Amino acid sequence: MRLDIITIFPEIAAGPLAASMIGKAQQRGLVDLRVHNLRDWARDKHRTTDDMPYGGSQGMVMKCEPFFAAIEDVMRDAGCEMRDTGSSRNLQPGTRITLLSPGGRPFTQAIAEAYARLNHLILLCGHYEGVDQRVIDHLIDEEISIGDYVLTNGALAAAVVADAVIRLIPGVLGDENSAPDDSFSSGRLEFPQYTRPVEFRGWRVPEVLLSGHHAEIAKWRHEQSLAKTRRVRPDLLQPGDNVP
Repeated sequence: MRLDIITIFPEIAAGPLAASMIGKAQQRGLVDLRVHNLRDWARDKHRTTDDMPYGGSQGMVMKCEPFFAAIEDVMRDAGCEMRDTGSSRNLQPGTRITLLSPGGRPFTQAIAEAYARLNHLILLCGHYEGVDQRVIDHLIDEEISIGDYVLTNGALAAAVVADAVIRLIPGVLGDENSAPDDSFSSGRLEFPQYTRPVEFRGWRVPEVLLSGHHAEIAKWRHEQSLAKTRRVRPDLLQPGDNVP
């Protein structure tokens, strides 16, 4: 999989993604991660990527020209076809262009799973008061938000999305069964986990986990998953969920 991140703060996105399993996945060639500086596509000597909004308002707005130029170069480098209608939307199956924005639809595990099946994912990072609407109307496929709050820049959000996606690529996790057991993968929160020692300060590991009885362990985990979901995220429960 190829994953491109386009931002004016490449060091913010690149730093977290160079460590741990995500860094190892790049070293092993499981993902081709490229972080680009949007300023490289700015046209003036000051490498300007933002300007004052028409109509008057607080803050600055990201200009459309650098984004279009960046996408055109990135897609050309990846061998993607482009429309000849003035838009840079891609025509190649398996490629998606996403803008990180507080106004996007909420990012979920299901979206991460869908992105992990792509051949090419391009993440554009919004900054300041947002991006020129023409980027949204004519360049991207969708807007994604990682939560109902505002960050100082979209590079942080892009790193979060990239991490969630890359870890789902086959071969990235040490145990291929880990991802399906994650919270949200089943629509519910994950069950409690325990490891050694069996007893710590008088608190023991539940006896069922020590029993070796796989059916009983599976039943306990299912019940605990439902109970935690009811307690913490009741909005995730579905009709028919029998909650303990």
